[in-house]
This record gives sequence, structure tokens and C-alpha cells, in this order.
Amino acid sequence: MSLPSQRTETPALTADFSSEEQWVAGRSWAYPNGGPTNPGDNKLDHLVADPAYSRSGVFRATRRSDGKWDAGLLTTEGSVEGFMVRAGDVLEARVRLPEETGAWPAIWTWRDGGQEIDVFEYHPDNPDLLELSNRVRGGHLYFRDPAIRPGAWVELRIEFGARSVVWTVNGVTAFSDGRGVGRNWRAYLIVNLSVCAGRYHPPPEEGVSEMSFEVTELRVYRP
Repeated sequence: MSLPSQRTETPALTADFSSEEQWVAGRSWAYPNGGPTNPGDNKLDHLVADPAYSRSGVFRATRRSDGKWDAGLLTTEGSVEGFMVRAGDVLEARVRLPEETGAWPAIWTWRDGGQEIDVFEYHPDNPDLLELSNRVRGGHLYFRDPAIRPGAWVELRIEFGARSVVWTVNGVTAFSDGRGVGRNWRAYLIVNLSVCAGRYHPPPEEGVSEMSFEVTELRVYRP
């Protein structure tokens, strides 16, 4: 199934997760020293560049013997193309939410120590809730809907407006923050699966050794 869209223009970005020119795997400056770990953010992630963890659009995490989890992350930061979203851009994505407790999937933005807009974050222990956040200017909403549940497919749309960031979930406007990103905002994209360490959300259950979420489509349109 494809994302429903009335758009006729060519996207500024059509995500090809297999492309090494478009996406860098297994490192991000949103993590201390570029990774591979970020325990200060309550994460058990150990980022890996192994294409099996991200390049198919299925973002995986597997338990390690040291208690951390090998995990997939892709970012446009540092890539040959170096794509950045800008104020006024519209991002559309279709994702399958994870089922396992401790999974922490997200699509978000980052540049130079900030510029973070969370297209979504999700934790299966809050099964009907998406976290929608503008960390540039302070807008935030916990969006609840019965269609949000572990394993569900969700269609996301976000307009990075200069004066208001607007999130749409499954065709319904979920949040218009009235804050925006400012006219000169720009940032790189990150798609990844983190693993919770237990401070804010439960860690993975004993006996669980693998988790995943999937992104089948991601496009960015530019006016």
C-alpha cells in the first residue's frame, strides 16, 4: 500500500535507504562523539553500520552479550548528498510500529547540536500514543488514537512551518504547535530504532532478543 497523496510535484527527497550516497548508516552526531552509544539519553543502543539493521527499511535491534543492543540508524548527515529538510518542507512517511517492550523508534531531525523536530517517537508500553515534539521552539503533544497500537501501520505527515509545525496522523490533523521552526531552519534527517534502558520506559523483557520497526516510504516535498 502506498501513501495516499494528491501531490503531483516531484519530491525533493524520495528515501532510498539502500543508497550510501543518500544515507549514512551506524553513526550520528546526535550521539556523543558520533556514537555508537548514548547512555546519557537512557539508551541501550550500540549503533552498527551492518546493512541488515537498516538498509532494507526494516530497522532492527538485537541483544548483545554485554547488555547493550546492536541497532540500526540511518542519517543524511555526512552523506554525499547531504540532504537537509528546510522550513516549509512537508515530509510524508508510512511506518509499522514495533511490538516489543523497550523498542523506541523515531523519525527526527538534527544539526549542530540541536534543531530537533520529532516526526514521531513511540513506546509500546504506551500502546495508543505517539510523541510529537518541536524541540526547536518548545511544542509537544502526546497524541492518542485507537489506530495507534503495537504492530500497526501508521501514515505520518508533517509540515515544518516557519510559524507552526503541523502533524497529521492517518489523514487527521493531530497537532499544530503554533511555534514553528523559523524561516531559516534546516536540519538533517535521522531514522532509527533505539532501545530503552528503563529510566523513562521499561527495558526489553527477559528472553526477548530482537525487535524491529519498518519504514516503507519516506518522501519530502518542497514548495
